[in-house]
Amino acid sequence: MEGLNGNLYTDLYQLSMGQAYFEKNRHENIASFDYFFRKIPFNGGYVITVGLEDVIEALENFRFTKEEIEYLESIGFKPDYLKYLKKLKFTGDVYAVPEGGVVFPQEPVVRVVAPMIEAQLVETMLLNLMNYQSLIATKAARIRHVANGRPLAEFGMRRAHGWGAMQASRAAVIGGFDSTSNVLAGKYYGIPVTGTMAHSYIQSHDEELTAFRNFAEARPEKCVLLVDTYDTLRSGLPNAIKVAKEMRSRGQELNGIRLDSGDLAYLSREARKMLNENDLEDVKIVASNQLDEGVIKSLQEQNSAIDIYGVGTNLVVGKPDSALDGVYKLAYADNKPRLKISENIKKLTLPGMKRVHRFTNNEGQFVADVIATLDEKIPEKMIHPYELDKEMSLKGFEGKELLNQVMKNGERTFDKRSLDELKDAVQSNLSSLPDEHKRFNNPHIYKVGISQNLLKLRQDLKNQKTSKL
Repeated sequence: MEGLNGNLYTDLYQLSMGQAYFEKNRHENIASFDYFFRKIPFNGGYVITVGLEDVIEALENFRFTKEEIEYLESIGFKPDYLKYLKKLKFTGDVYAVPEGGVVFPQEPVVRVVAPMIEAQLVETMLLNLMNYQSLIATKAARIRHVANGRPLAEFGMRRAHGWGAMQASRAAVIGGFDSTSNVLAGKYYGIPVTGTMAHSYIQSHDEELTAFRNFAEARPEKCVLLVDTYDTLRSGLPNAIKVAKEMRSRGQELNGIRLDSGDLAYLSREARKMLNENDLEDVKIVASNQLDEGVIKSLQEQNSAIDIYGVGTNLVVGKPDSALDGVYKLAYADNKPRLKISENIKKLTLPGMKRVHRFTNNEGQFVADVIATLDEKIPEKMIHPYELDKEMSLKGFEGKELLNQVMKNGERTFDKRSLDELKDAVQSNLSSLPDEHKRFNNPHIYKVGISQNLLKLRQDLKNQKTSKL
């Protein structure tokens, strides 16, 4: 998106480290950083990776403008460093799991290989774009999983976190939604836009029936009437049915009615009965009001008559987790693998430049992922990253490299895909993920391991560091 060009869309400490690298002439030494996450949100079994296209666009447009340089000068950065930044652009290589991929904790999802200063300055931007969109796309995919093919509309703009509403709409559609109420997102991303009416419009009239008639006259195409302002079954539905018949007499059709409160399962069944009794079988029933995957699953199990779900707040804020804990860690610099040590073994990083191999069975189902060093062949065995007594043989499974090169020397190496193509990719990837990883209650943990070579490298570096303490 315009403005997210990777220069000042960052934390101050990135620019401060950049100056320190520059002053010691280390700024153009090649480094490699890994983007990965440690915990799956929503107590789920997978994450959908989204945001890469926005990252690539930001890297392609990585430039410091005259105004930005002047601002950096005003907050104390030195002239020689600013002179260097004036000419700086991103020249590195990027390897990534393509958007719409299914990914798991600890494995690199993006690998950035670039001069140190470039790789460092883009960290915050990459985390901002990847973490949020991956969170929302994962939530959307879970909702799609239980919606049983019914259309899904993203209604979350009013509760979204500022301009994040734009990225939320994009991520929701990639994750499985069909439309958005966000008009700007519709224009910018080419997403179908949808909407009904608010209670305020009905309250502004003396009579509900008059409100419905006026609205239908103004918006006869795809007209949806909100029927719960006063009394859904005794007022809203009867009035909507009257207007539907009046529209039909004019050669028009009422598209739907919306339920936004009350017992949605019961009301939808009663509404369906009333509509059908009046020869209005084609009028759709839209439901909204604090929906999420749990509520929709319950409504489906109650045999509700809801045709379309409108999901807002719980989707765009990623409730209940609100954030994906993605991190961006240095793995290689100055021709050496690098390691971060922690008292928490799960925060011990994986050093060096790495590949990720995904193994599938003879039915094409995902079995396990293994993280290996860049220079080794496809491993035949993997070891649990932190429980070293757990091993798994990979013989008999087919391995495929997961990280594709998406930028070379600062230029993209792939064609941009449409949202429909990304949406299809998500569903295709999820179809290859066994069902036990997609269930909501106690999903099976997908196996992610490391190769023997990577384990040895990590252990050797750890021993070197701890021996000096």
